Amino acid sequence: MNNKNKHLEKAYKNSTFLNSADARTIRILAEYLEPQQRLKKQKIKDMIVFFGSARANDPNRSSVKQGINQKNNHESFKQPNEKLLNKYYNDARLLAKRLTEWSLTLNDNQRFVVCSGGGPGIMEAANRGAIDAGGRSIGMNISIPLEQEPNLYISDQLAFEFHYFFMRKFWFVYLAKAAIIFPGGFGTMDELFEVLTLMQTHKMQKRIPIVIYGEEYWNKVLNFDAMLEYGTIEEEDIKLFKFYSDVESAFDYIREELTEKFIKGKSKPYWQF
Repeated sequence: MNNKNKHLEKAYKNSTFLNSADARTIRILAEYLEPQQRLKKQKIKDMIVFFGSARANDPNRSSVKQGINQKNNHESFKQPNEKLLNKYYNDARLLAKRLTEWSLTLNDNQRFVVCSGGGPGIMEAANRGAIDAGGRSIGMNISIPLEQEPNLYISDQLAFEFHYFFMRKFWFVYLAKAAIIFPGGFGTMDELFEVLTLMQTHKMQKRIPIVIYGEEYWNKVLNFDAMLEYGTIEEEDIKLFKFYSDVESAFDYIREELTEKFIKGKSKPYWQF
């Protein structure tokens, strides 16, 4: 053996090891610690999280000259009834704008920051609305085979890229002070029921307002009354969320809930939850 003068590579610089199955726990830990470091540095403690379909498009997309990530308009995102879905884009954008404008009046650091999954559709609309209001916005993107590109309305230093869905969902929920769920598919359903389950089981001890937006859509795809009838949920579980279908009513409810629970009430820094 003649390693005396050979430069040896440290384990934490060994990319082959770091990308191996044996180092999976290190990668998971990195997706916890790196966002935590950045969010602390940016003084982000409170988020309003928007969930919804990546397949919704801006109804006025053709008239928008700038700020479009063309890769987000993937061919597979076209659907037969896309106009039914696209109408929610403007509502998400306006609601995010109204909430950000209000949040900017609370302190110099924008108390409640809009956060989305960072991709196209409803996610883009939420980030875009926050930027329309002159605020910051957070995007927590996920690497998936379809190459979900981060939208262009995420603030510098607040664009995150995740590999693990469960770590991404952890960060959605950990700082969330409100959740707004717009129409969406499997991913949106997953996020909705993740939040509801954590609230129902008191694994998330903070009681945040949950708005399910767009009753026309949700009444067709979900039947909570049937769950009650069969006894799989209780009356108290129905009180965990509220349905809304117009921006102003949803805005008023969220503003009142945030004021009562986290402004008048005692809101701990997120690392104490």
